[in-house]
Amino acid sequence: MLEQFEQIGAQALAELQTVQDLKALEDFRIKYLGRKGLIMGLLSEVGRLPREEKPRGGQLANKAKNEVTAAFEERKKALEENQKQQRELIDVTLPGTAVHIGKRHVIMQTIDELLDIFGRMGFGVAYGPEVEDEWHNFVALNIPPEHPARDPLDNFYVEDNVLLRSQTSTIQIRVMEKTRPPIRVVAPGRVYRPDTVDATHMYMFHQLEALVVDEGVTMVDMKTTIEQFIHVFFGPDTKWRFRPSFFPFTEPSAEVDLLLADKAGRERWVEMGGCGMVDPNVFDAVGIDSEKYTGWAFGFGIERLAMRKYEISDIRWLTENDLRFLKQF
Repeated sequence: MLEQFEQIGAQALAELQTVQDLKALEDFRIKYLGRKGLIMGLLSEVGRLPREEKPRGGQLANKAKNEVTAAFEERKKALEENQKQQRELIDVTLPGTAVHIGKRHVIMQTIDELLDIFGRMGFGVAYGPEVEDEWHNFVALNIPPEHPARDPLDNFYVEDNVLLRSQTSTIQIRVMEKTRPPIRVVAPGRVYRPDTVDATHMYMFHQLEALVVDEGVTMVDMKTTIEQFIHVFFGPDTKWRFRPSFFPFTEPSAEVDLLLADKAGRERWVEMGGCGMVDPNVFDAVGIDSEKYTGWAFGFGIERLAMRKYEISDIRWLTENDLRFLKQF
């Protein structure tokens, strides 16, 4: 019986050397060191030995258990370290993992291009809050209380006198309140109107407005600036026109149309935005002498500019975050 104790210990140590992975090592542990394993069975056998052999049997059983347990832990540590090295092994001859680098959204690309164009013309950039009061959004822009543009159904009101701005003209008012002429700025930003969503309308979109105020400013200056912008942004051969219109904050006022062709080659006039000479009432509201200074302003929809330039037929694609669409730009 005592010889069997020694044999089982030696057998376990020899078998442990043949274990090559953690799964086989777990099978070994169950076979020898588990609760019903061979090594643990030796300890229960000690109680069946004759009295004079029990001390020797207990010594041999504990020795086998300790030696096998120590060898098991050492083997386990070696196999775990080897597995870790295998996971971390990098074969430099294999093709590398492609890294997908993101880029700016087509609307942000368009804004950057617009700011670059007007920056080269000498325009600064101004920003303002998207949550506005009625003074900046309507009153200072010569829009009276009875004007349909102030209807609650056509605006996102937060409180009685507070709303999400419906135009970036609010930034023009804020600039004129704090800055004396000469003024030459563009104002990009998001605006909000509860329009019915379709291929050309969205309840949130972006505008770029420009404002020039100085002595002797005329409509000729505005027309020249718009023409230079159109020919840089859309190409030197792009045809455009002024169409008489009305806005409360400019007088005279005009719409800017481009002559664009569809994929079938059919040409049609497409509205890009509005413009005009700043109404004297607007100057009076912000404390600028309307007898001394004149100015002009325009506002273009940035989504509309991007859609016409890149032949995007549905404004909803710009907000759906479909990578198949966005990767094209």
